[in-house]
Amino acid sequence: MNEAFKALSDPTRRRILDLLKERDMTAGEIADHFNMTKPSISQHLKLLKNANLIQDEKKGQFIIYSLHTTVFQELISWAFSFTENKKEQEGEK
Repeated sequence: MNEAFKALSDPTRRRILDLLKERDMTAGEIADHFNMTKPSISQHLKLLKNANLIQDEKKGQFIIYSLHTTVFQELISWAFSFTENKKEQEGEK
């Protein structure tokens, strides 16, 4: 989970995730939305992939990137555990 939070700390990577929320894309399609080099985008994609936030699939000569929703579900579940604990504590008072 630490890798996921580290990956999410960067605004460029969060923007990439927003793009992939809309539809699966190639690295080139993702790069078209940024004013940076393709190697820089590739580095961001690598970090997101290492954090299991995205996955890739080779289709012909292209690599298609998509969200890996399982990790997001784990992050949300972890975050909601704080609100549930707080509600339980408030109920005990």
